[in-house]
Amino acid sequence: MRDGTRAASAPWIRTRLRTAPGAAVALAVLVLVTAFLAAAFPRAVDAYETKGLRHDIRLADAGRSAVEVSRPQPGLELPREQREAGVRTPELKRIGGALGKALPEPLRADMSSVAYGLRTMKPVLATEPWLPRPDTVPPQLSYTAQTGLKEHARLVKGAWPTTPDAVTAGSRAVRGAVTEETAAALNMKVGSTLRLPTAVGGPLTVTITGILAPRDPGGSYWSADPLVRTPSLIPDPASPFPQNYWTGTVLLAEDAGPALLATATEPSLFWRFPPDPSELTGPDGTRLTAVVNSLESGPGLLKVRAIAGDTAEVLTGLGHIVQANARMRDAISPVIAVAALGIGSVAAVVLVMTGALIAARRKAELALMRSRGGSLRGIGGRLLAETAVTVVPASALGLLLAVLAVGEGRWWPAALAATGVGLLVCVALPLRTTLQHIRPTLHGAREDMVSARPSRRRTVAELTLLVLAVGAVTALRRRGTSGGGTDLLVSGAPVLVALIAALVLVRLYPLPLRLAARPMARLRGAIGFLSLARAGRSSAGGALPLLALLLALATAAFGGSVIAGIGDARDDAALAAVGADARISGRSERAALPDELVRTARDLDGVRNAAPLRIEFGVTMPETAAGDGGAGSGPDDSGTDTGPGADTGGGDAAGARATTMVGVDPASYTRLARTTGLPDFPSGLLKATGPSAPLSEGAESGPERVLPVIASPAVAARLGKEQHAVDTLSGNFKVQVVGTVERVASLASTNFLIVNSASLEERAPTTLLLTGAPDPGKLRAAADGNGEEFVVQLRSEERARYVNTPMQAGAERIYLAAVAAGAGYALLAVLLSLLQTAPERKTLLARLRTMGLTTGQGRRLLAFEATPQALLAAGGGLLTGWATIVLLSPGIDLVPLALAGVAGSDTSPVTLRADLWSLALPAAGVVALAAAVAGVQAWWASRRGSITELRAGDSR
Repeated sequence: MRDGTRAASAPWIRTRLRTAPGAAVALAVLVLVTAFLAAAFPRAVDAYETKGLRHDIRLADAGRSAVEVSRPQPGLELPREQREAGVRTPELKRIGGALGKALPEPLRADMSSVAYGLRTMKPVLATEPWLPRPDTVPPQLSYTAQTGLKEHARLVKGAWPTTPDAVTAGSRAVRGAVTEETAAALNMKVGSTLRLPTAVGGPLTVTITGILAPRDPGGSYWSADPLVRTPSLIPDPASPFPQNYWTGTVLLAEDAGPALLATATEPSLFWRFPPDPSELTGPDGTRLTAVVNSLESGPGLLKVRAIAGDTAEVLTGLGHIVQANARMRDAISPVIAVAALGIGSVAAVVLVMTGALIAARRKAELALMRSRGGSLRGIGGRLLAETAVTVVPASALGLLLAVLAVGEGRWWPAALAATGVGLLVCVALPLRTTLQHIRPTLHGAREDMVSARPSRRRTVAELTLLVLAVGAVTALRRRGTSGGGTDLLVSGAPVLVALIAALVLVRLYPLPLRLAARPMARLRGAIGFLSLARAGRSSAGGALPLLALLLALATAAFGGSVIAGIGDARDDAALAAVGADARISGRSERAALPDELVRTARDLDGVRNAAPLRIEFGVTMPETAAGDGGAGSGPDDSGTDTGPGADTGGGDAAGARATTMVGVDPASYTRLARTTGLPDFPSGLLKATGPSAPLSEGAESGPERVLPVIASPAVAARLGKEQHAVDTLSGNFKVQVVGTVERVASLASTNFLIVNSASLEERAPTTLLLTGAPDPGKLRAAADGNGEEFVVQLRSEERARYVNTPMQAGAERIYLAAVAAGAGYALLAVLLSLLQTAPERKTLLARLRTMGLTTGQGRRLLAFEATPQALLAAGGGLLTGWATIVLLSPGIDLVPLALAGVAGSDTSPVTLRADLWSLALPAAGVVALAAAVAGVQAWWASRRGSITELRAGDSR
């Protein structure tokens, strides 16, 4: 104004937030959730990698994980006093303290369990007559004088070993102690004496003054050298006969080390540092490997020798533990990257959809501002400020919640992820809105998918994405993810496949609409024709929701199939290990089950079927069959010659000729195989008649008898169709292959023969397989009642062995979150797409009600209008998810997620398979939500009068 005063005006941002508080709150909530998920993902990955590294180090054997510095005794050329001072406690503590401080980061020592001292490297033959001699071989004992004995043990009997007088190399009497287990095994007690020969003078006498009990038997102090805690009975390698002798360790007084310098036991100094993994993080694994390598043979070793002496060495297995953890991490990371890229793409599309919805709602308002002289820069700046006021605090709050929810993890990847979410929304919304107003637009132009024609740019973009998707899928099929490392193009293949499917479906969408509209136009009712006409509108708003739905459904299906595949792999591994729901077998391979035990177990409550098996290992194959494939192999069987070699692992003749014979009752075994899902065969194939008929009790088997057998493919290829004589502990006979199966219950071997146990001379079963749910206590009681030589294995207990390590559990949780987030974003995409056209639907219903449309017809109209898009999205999601899994399954190995880390588990590749529930449930949810939203819209519109919706001058 001319007089210098300004007209009062309300701030733009405050006015907009007061005008549409609901939209602002909804956008803030969406950004909050998305920022939380984006920030939580890298922290969750860091957390499970950190827990996995700490778990592996803690659970590793203390002798492998500890870092031990050792060097020989002081040289004989040194004066006696200097040699003795070099092994006394003050000098050992000084060097130990310096070594502990010199350990490079991130390696940290658990100072509470550090041990150092002097130990004998050469065991001493103990000739005392009261010591046990199992095979007339005297025990061999080691001696160690290490620090911290009182802190890590408690006194059970006697007194602590001490040194009343200063011990020197000339001392001939010292005191020692042993653990309870050593005392019990070697008949030691308080007052027992042991003698060690010395180089000069009389023997060194060690008097046992105390019996100790470890405070933490599993700790590094007692487990790094197990003989310190527990003696062992080991075979004598120098004896030509199988003879065993005891070996153990005697703990000398802390300052008794100088006395060992006079013995011929090759005493050695040691400083043992157990690692402290409590401060380690997942990213520290690479640095830790480099540090360990440096300590073993690098600059770190030079620093150690500068402190402990030029002859010091560093011994540790910590590097191998960390490398094994890194291999597990590298195998899991590519699979996790698929879920991360999928959910990230879905979230980005949904955020863009939100911007499109807001832009559509404010199109008239911004067009008016543009017509009155507003510049694109000014409008975009105001929209950016208005959006940032809502989005920036929401992103910050999402980051804070992610940090609080996931306690361990680096903060900067989470901060970058949350910032990316906020930046995407702040840029996409103003950009999407202002680009619509570069040129003035006239009201009334239709965007009909039936009449739309794709541009050349769109065709080129689609072809480019198609080439990228094909290249990514081809690379994943050829290379797989089990080789380690993460390739964004390969991991993004499911996203690219879903993107191509969305573009193809959007192009094909008008065809069924055009075909369906023609017969609908001839009908008397207008509901069907109007619903198809409405479904064909707004092509610009139809492509983006469809893309979001396909991405979300494909990612959810992929994640759900991964989780289901992990469970199936563990179930199959448990079945392969046990053979059925329960198994009773002998501790030795040839232990036969008593008939009473078989009957008792068969009659227990919960047992549905019992199949006795007689398993005989190491059956020798005929020379001709093992050598050249046997008669009747034929040229078609030449490709199977490598099978036996691969199975035995060596390919030598002896290994190739070894197979396993399984005697079964055909009827009960085939029932069990069908129940458990194992390969079965017609029981009549093993029916023996004529000369090969079942033997009577006590009858002997003749070599002329021919028994029909079911063989594994490898054995069948070697034997062919001819008859071959075999010699077994169950009798001598000939065998003829009448069929093949890939697997047999309770055996992991691929070399086996299945025969009718009734035709064997020795038919007593060695294994009993049970199906059903018998009581474990009663089953074990029945086995224990027949002696301690029988063991019970349960499939449920074997399945429980596959407990997730922290790394596996973390990866599974991420996939569960991916499935839930994918389903949630899919439903949100449906809701956003329906909300974008909600005003038009309300106006349409209001107009049609003035023409006589009833409430029921209005509900049917909206439901029929939403049905084509919902069915297209659901069907496309099913197809995309299934195609993605089928295309990528050859390159996905689930072993690291399912079975890694379990000793004795089957490590054969576990391929990814489509899970029906993971495919169907999200797709069904999309259809159900679309119908529910349409019904709610129709109900709400019926409550509002036509006058409220139709106003004079309204252009809708």
